[in-house]
Amino acid sequence: MKICCLLPSGAEILYALGLADSVIGVSDLCGYPPEILQTKPVVSRSKVDPSVLSSEEVEAALADILRRGESPYELDYQWLARESPDIIFTQDLCHVCEIDAGEVNLAVRGMAVQPKVVVLQPRTFEEILDSVIEVGDVCGVPGRAAELVASLRERAEAVARKVALVASRPSVFSLEGVNPLVAGGHWIPDLLRMAGGSIAALEPGCNARRLEWREVLDAAPEKLFVDLCSSDVARHLREAPWLAAQEGWRDIPAVAAGEVYLIDHAYFSCPGPRVVDGLEILAQLTHPQLFSGLIPPGVAVKLDADAAADTFAEDIAACFRPYP
Repeated sequence: MKICCLLPSGAEILYALGLADSVIGVSDLCGYPPEILQTKPVVSRSKVDPSVLSSEEVEAALADILRRGESPYELDYQWLARESPDIIFTQDLCHVCEIDAGEVNLAVRGMAVQPKVVVLQPRTFEEILDSVIEVGDVCGVPGRAAELVASLRERAEAVARKVALVASRPSVFSLEGVNPLVAGGHWIPDLLRMAGGSIAALEPGCNARRLEWREVLDAAPEKLFVDLCSSDVARHLREAPWLAAQEGWRDIPAVAAGEVYLIDHAYFSCPGPRVVDGLEILAQLTHPQLFSGLIPPGVAVKLDADAAADTFAEDIAACFRPYP
């Protein structure tokens, strides 16, 4: 069996199911496990590298590509024809996050032997677990998939049992985009509620959506999570001054209390097995009196409220400390 995986969540699932040897090609965004890009040919590449650009620059670059009627991704048609994979995993959820099913179907149309194109597009936490089952079924390892889902569900239920003990839930808000502001949708509202937070307006499965700054102020969150899509903590720190420069920043309860967290996106923007790690991370940040030891080193930083009160916006990045 030869598998080409063109989305990060699919790669995570395949490796978690012990199918690494069957994967013959990936996209450049398939970064987990770490060895994947060192051992597998890259078949799809993004034309925009968010690791070296600001959010504003990424937005402008993508807008320019789409205005020209081009795809944000380059797909190696010759590789597909030469290697003739049996299965291709792709997505149809976000055309700027990874190459989509339409382009993949166009690419394989003329192939002598048609591969099975599998579209993964979970929108909720439960649908993420369903996608693990789907991958297992398609690849002939349903038992492994069932075991993996059972272990993930057990961890999620362990969080739920502890959260059920709390008398109150802090109001929380999650940003997956800055300049422009974007509220996380799809499975993010699920995770926020499952972790013991109170969140208004966003329902599980909803689209991510653009925000006005006033909406963040009106929400008055007690916990503010910044987990920018396709961004690690280092890039989050580069974006922090924009947030701190907005009118009313200091008046947000989360800012005043030092309850602003910048978190590596990998546990939230990729709907694979590590989304349960993301749930556990959020649970500890939301209810540190109940949870500990769930946040890997280097994954999150926390605002120092005292330092932030004494600094200008351009120095705000220096006010974040490693957490825990």
